[in-house]
Amino acid sequence: MTPTTYSMTWNLDEFFPGGSSSKEFLAHLEKVKAEIQSFEKSIKAWDAASNKDTDLVHILEKFQKADLGLEQAESFVSCLQAQNMDDVKANELRGIVTSLASNFDTALTHLDKAFVQIEESNWQKLIELEPLQELQFVLNERRRLAAEKLSKEEETLINDLAVDGYHGWEEMYDAIVSQLSIPFKEDGKEVQLSVGQAQNKFSSHDREVRKNIFTEWEKAWGEQSELLSTTLNHLSGFRLAVYKKRGWNDVLQEALEYNRMSKETLDIMWKVISDNKKPFVEFLERKARLLGMEKLNWYDLDAPITDSAKTYSYQEGAAFIINHFREFGSELSHFAEKAFEDKWIEAEDRPGKRPGGFCTSFPLSNQSRIFMTYSDTYENVSTLAHELGHAFHTYAMKDVHPLNCHYAMNVAETASTFAETIVADAALKLAKNDGEKLALLESKIQSSIALLMNIHARFLFETRFYEERKKGMVSTAKLNEMMEDAQKETYGDSLGQYHPHFWGSKLHFYITDVPFYNFPYTFGYLFSLGIYAHAKKEGKDYEQKYISLLKDTGKMTVEELAKKHLGVDLTKAEFWQAGVDLCIKDVEEFLSMTK
Repeated sequence: MTPTTYSMTWNLDEFFPGGSSSKEFLAHLEKVKAEIQSFEKSIKAWDAASNKDTDLVHILEKFQKADLGLEQAESFVSCLQAQNMDDVKANELRGIVTSLASNFDTALTHLDKAFVQIEESNWQKLIELEPLQELQFVLNERRRLAAEKLSKEEETLINDLAVDGYHGWEEMYDAIVSQLSIPFKEDGKEVQLSVGQAQNKFSSHDREVRKNIFTEWEKAWGEQSELLSTTLNHLSGFRLAVYKKRGWNDVLQEALEYNRMSKETLDIMWKVISDNKKPFVEFLERKARLLGMEKLNWYDLDAPITDSAKTYSYQEGAAFIINHFREFGSELSHFAEKAFEDKWIEAEDRPGKRPGGFCTSFPLSNQSRIFMTYSDTYENVSTLAHELGHAFHTYAMKDVHPLNCHYAMNVAETASTFAETIVADAALKLAKNDGEKLALLESKIQSSIALLMNIHARFLFETRFYEERKKGMVSTAKLNEMMEDAQKETYGDSLGQYHPHFWGSKLHFYITDVPFYNFPYTFGYLFSLGIYAHAKKEGKDYEQKYISLLKDTGKMTVEELAKKHLGVDLTKAEFWQAGVDLCIKDVEEFLSMTK
């Protein structure tokens, strides 16, 4: 049966026709500006001591309008910038949206500080009132975190300075990357690849292709390393200066609070991973021998070990995902089908696109958009499933109050990785021969390597870099050294060549909205394995329980979420060991098949 033909480019005109020249979008920005001003005005007029729930409910209604409108604008600009890095107007719009976001943050700061001023007994009476009961967790959280920050005037100043300082450095990174291209010889001609296109070459069967791309890759990032180093140093310096003023000594405090996660949980997760590196090192050593080399180099990590790997056209990949999502539950499969049919996905392989993939939400339209560069590999199918998992998470929360929809990245990565796992297991079951099964098994293990080794290296590098940055500017040479040391440690020194400029090539180190955007991936991966075990046990009946779990992700800590929906304690090693054991089981099967 011929698969349905789905578009490989997304539809953004549905939101604001005309792209970065859209008059409708400019009008939307003016509307958001007015909504933020109205929100701020209502906060200033609020007599918090009156203890009237109607006043706060009115303020929160204004919050909802401004928040949803701003998110719609941020998503639209992100999509414009991603689809064409040369879109100058989109970059200008980013500046306007960043300024609006700063104004909104300032208004929220005023609201949070008003919460702090309310006497405890009055506060408890206020949040016990019926209209506010469902928001108790978030309101208490905002009040507590506000008490840990500086005065209203100081926090307002920080937000204002962040536009051209903190967030400005993130935009600088985007500007640098938009100028990058990687030369590559194809059919006797040299072509210029975007970073995203070049990255796909690391999964080539031809080692010379991988090696040549990596040489040019390191060269390109190296040529920009001083600019990147300056950007990273100043971005982190701004963050550390704010932490110091607030009296925060632990560089992970903001990240842990943002992820609603305890240090105890984070520490035990990394300890279990560190204690179980040996099987994964054995896998890398076996893969090197299968590829006929003593040790893998960084550019060999994604190399296929067999010619039997099945390829999937975009249409075949879409059909595969929809069909196997259906085995889990009807809502997930119907949702994925709608995303393909309604052109929610930008997957075309063309120059000028930014690297990587993401999913972003358009809450006023109850839609999402997915960005990636598709190149017919199983890994691309997996990435597509991953991003659809993110979109389904947003869909699951469509009826939840906006204040309870702000879930952290660690649980966001749970839904995406869960969707990825459904597809991975389905592909393995359908393998037609040992070669195809081996290729799929290796791809699945590569996810474990990425999340238990690569992400761990990012975490070690970033935490150590911030401690070093407290002493002063960190040189490019030192950044390279720290990055390579972290990679050697987490990969068990199993590689022959590493990627010292990884700190420059990885966008996540430069994101200002989400501090320490690394460990949430590993948390989400292992947490999703626990959820998947429940799903396998209960079959299709589990889908509604899964949706209930997703709905709760914005209104409790991850420890409470795990206790309520899985009956487990995240501060104990047992849960994390069970997840890692599932990963090791794949490795053992691979080693057995390749004796």
